[in-house]
Amino acid sequence: MKVLAITLWVILFLILKNTKFVVCVGICRENEQRALESLNKEVDDPSDLPSSWVVGKDCCEWEGVVCNNLTHHVIELHIVRYLRINSLEWLPSLLNLENLEMDSVDLSKATNWLQVINMLPSLVDLSLSDCSLHHIQPLLHHNFSSLETLDLSGNMFNSPVPKWIFNLAKLVSLDLSENNFTGPFPEGPVNFTSLTTFKASRNSFNYLLPRWLFDLSNLEYLDLHSNDIEGAIPSGNITKLKDLDLSENNLKSTIPNWLYQCKDLQVINLSDNRLEGVVSSMISNLSSITRIALSDNMLSGKLPNVIGKLGKLEYLYLSRNLLEGEISELFNDEMSENWIPPFQAEHIKIRGWNIGPLFPVWLRTQKLIREVDISDGGIQGEVPTWFWNLTSQIRSLNLSHNQFVGEVPIISPSSIEYGDPWLMYLGSNNFSGPLPQISTIVTELDLSDNSFSKGLSNLLCEAKNRSYKLEILNLEGNDLSEEIPDCWMNWPELRVLILRDNNLIGGIPKSIEYLGNLRSMDFRRNRLNGSFPSSLAFSTILLKIDLAENEFIGQLPSWLGMSFPNLIILSLRSNKLDGELPQELCHLKDLQILDLANNSFIGIIPRCISNFSAMVKGKTVLDDDKFKYSFYPGIVRESATVTTKGNTYQYDTILALFTSMDMSSNNLSGDIPISLTRLAGLRSFNISKNNLSGRIPNEIGDMKVLESIDLSENQLYGQIPQSFSSLSTLSFLNLSDNNLSGMIPLSTQLQSFDPTSFQGNKLCGLPLLVNCSSGGKVPNVEYEEDESDKDEVDWFYISMAIGFALSFWSVCGSLLFKRSWRRAYFRFLDRSWEMLLAKALIC
Repeated sequence: MKVLAITLWVILFLILKNTKFVVCVGICRENEQRALESLNKEVDDPSDLPSSWVVGKDCCEWEGVVCNNLTHHVIELHIVRYLRINSLEWLPSLLNLENLEMDSVDLSKATNWLQVINMLPSLVDLSLSDCSLHHIQPLLHHNFSSLETLDLSGNMFNSPVPKWIFNLAKLVSLDLSENNFTGPFPEGPVNFTSLTTFKASRNSFNYLLPRWLFDLSNLEYLDLHSNDIEGAIPSGNITKLKDLDLSENNLKSTIPNWLYQCKDLQVINLSDNRLEGVVSSMISNLSSITRIALSDNMLSGKLPNVIGKLGKLEYLYLSRNLLEGEISELFNDEMSENWIPPFQAEHIKIRGWNIGPLFPVWLRTQKLIREVDISDGGIQGEVPTWFWNLTSQIRSLNLSHNQFVGEVPIISPSSIEYGDPWLMYLGSNNFSGPLPQISTIVTELDLSDNSFSKGLSNLLCEAKNRSYKLEILNLEGNDLSEEIPDCWMNWPELRVLILRDNNLIGGIPKSIEYLGNLRSMDFRRNRLNGSFPSSLAFSTILLKIDLAENEFIGQLPSWLGMSFPNLIILSLRSNKLDGELPQELCHLKDLQILDLANNSFIGIIPRCISNFSAMVKGKTVLDDDKFKYSFYPGIVRESATVTTKGNTYQYDTILALFTSMDMSSNNLSGDIPISLTRLAGLRSFNISKNNLSGRIPNEIGDMKVLESIDLSENQLYGQIPQSFSSLSTLSFLNLSDNNLSGMIPLSTQLQSFDPTSFQGNKLCGLPLLVNCSSGGKVPNVEYEEDESDKDEVDWFYISMAIGFALSFWSVCGSLLFKRSWRRAYFRFLDRSWEMLLAKALIC
């Protein structure tokens, strides 16, 4: 019995010795207590520490501190909150520390962090993610022989991965993501026999994948996406792999056959590479697969129909490849009304797959569905009632670019999930009837290019005193009529409002002033009237205002140039606006598309137009991503209708690169200001059909990226400036019906234009058939200075003369009236003359 009792006590002692308790019984070791208390001095703001960290209170009872129950040594320290710790010199006192977690702690000033942590011989788990670390030192000798987990993600090292990391034999999990580590990986050998998880995404390795990585027989999770890695996927022997992400690299090879042997593989993401070849029928081996993403590659051929038999598959993403065949081939006649899919999918995105003409009845079997995209599917007829009921659980629905008919019922999602967008894209069909009412939680609604009729009130005004979350509303290209209702106060989140190409009448209502978040407003081609709407002055972050092809009247208000500091597109074309162009218009420095054509504006072109800095620099102030408004990039993006090169174009994908100014078909007078030629980034310029006179500025050749110029039907005179010959990008030119004279300058560009570009003038030379020679000589065309140019030149010489006179009399006048200065000056001349004579004699 005594032996048995002693044995039980020994067993109990060993159990307790190796047991970790979150709440410690006993008192923290004195030196460790002092070390943790000294941490208070190293924190920028000690009040950010947990409230339980009280000096004098047992540190084993502090939040995030774990002590061994028997030895009372601190064995775990968890600080997962934003703090700024300036030094880690207190840390080596915690010699028994096994787990150190300091995520989101700013250690940017603790420059010796690695040397300090290297003094902890018992460390098993180390996590320093998002700690603002900028340097990771090489170690000749490390004490990390027990380390099993290492997380250094979310820092900014800007260096190669140090070699000591690849020799941690017990390491099970390694996370080096988002550190801007540079390549290449070490060639080996490496000591990663225990590694199961390796994450190193969002770095800059941009070299080949190392072969040793694919011989780690215990590896289960590998994530190297977004690294610019090149070359092929090596052969491998990682049969335990469960999750593989090599997306967003530059890999160029076929899908390796060893990948199809990974029977435990659940997720594979090889999207956004340059993979070639076909998808093998061996994919049927992946019986555990739930997600396959192979989009944005160069895969070709037909997909094997065994994909339809992968019973656990939830996500299949194959867009933007060179694949062939019908979707029905994957699922053994999907075309059948009785087909029951072998899966329950949350996301079904088969845009551009011809699954029509019948509506896919098999969607009715999907009970977990949250996203459906069957756009451009060749489907005809009415949408079944059961599917409209199903939309109550669908957060993203895209039925656009089909041939659906009938009315759209009330769109009412059944539940609210915080932060989730609710997107409805029904554009480019033949839906008719009144606009549907929608739930307050819908965030994007596209009903464009259908046959909806009547007015907007059914959609906008039925639900009173309720605030909608709608951010994008596109009703373009319908048969909507009546006036725009005055109930916009219920739609404060609207960022994009498109009502173009309808039959709306009346003015713009006052309640538009509630749309303080509006960034894009397009009312083009309606029958709207009244003066320029003053209610727009409250939408100060607008990027686009398009009121073209309506019936607005009156003058442009001066506040227009002051209220929209970010405006990029202003199109007022084809209205009945009049008066002079306000000088304040020049405050729109970010403007890159200005279209005032076909109105009745009078007066001169403002001289301050050189303030349009986006047209000066040759690049826009906003990158292309700023024009993408939709939750899914590319679905709803900014566009602009521009008349240039004699035609009308719709710019969207390259909108950020285009600049245009059109003031044609008005009653503008005066000359072409020289300040116009400072718009060196302007690509299209049209001031035709006005009453402009004077000469074409000689400096027009400074506008190096001009692609289209139309100065026709004015009263311009004089020669075509020789600098026209340097406009190498010019592809459209119209100078017809002016009073220009002389020879057309010789250049590759000008002689390639049609003769009609120069007709109605007194010009000669190619491409016209009028010969410039007279008796074997070129006529002497006398150059007459334009009045505006002459004024500028005269003022230059006048200023130079005044400056000379002032300088002359400031010196000579002083010598004349100051005797002491005069004597000093002549003594200086005498000494200078003597020194020159002396040097001459020496030579």
